[in-house]
Amino acid sequence: MRPFRPSEPGSSFKSRGGFQRLSAALRYSLKGLAAAWRFEAAFRQEVALLVIALPLAMWLGETTAERLLLVLSLVAVLVVELLNSAIEALCDLVHPDPHPLIARAKDLGSAAVFLTLIAAAALWLFLWLERF
Repeated sequence: MRPFRPSEPGSSFKSRGGFQRLSAALRYSLKGLAAAWRFEAAFRQEVALLVIALPLAMWLGETTAERLLLVLSLVAVLVVELLNSAIEALCDLVHPDPHPLIARAKDLGSAAVFLTLIAAAALWLFLWLERF
């Protein structure tokens, strides 16, 4: 395998770097968040959970580190949900008909969301029990 050479042409969708690259990355990220909000009910529910839980995190966490862990556990759920939604959208594009491998990919993404929710709930429960 030959090494990558930055001077070689790449994807026409890639920017050259600097502020232009950061600006494009921000635009793409905001488009992704807007698409998730518009098309993914689970994402909207998890955002609602985050909005409700933020004040609780500030109250439940006794230290800055605890508060940060509580908030990041909820953000992790959103991140994994976004990845799961991306997998599902790609699966639907590549193979819209039922197929065992497509079903497995979607189930694996769903399992990742589920485990992230379990981990977040365990952290919240642990800190709740420790406080009271």
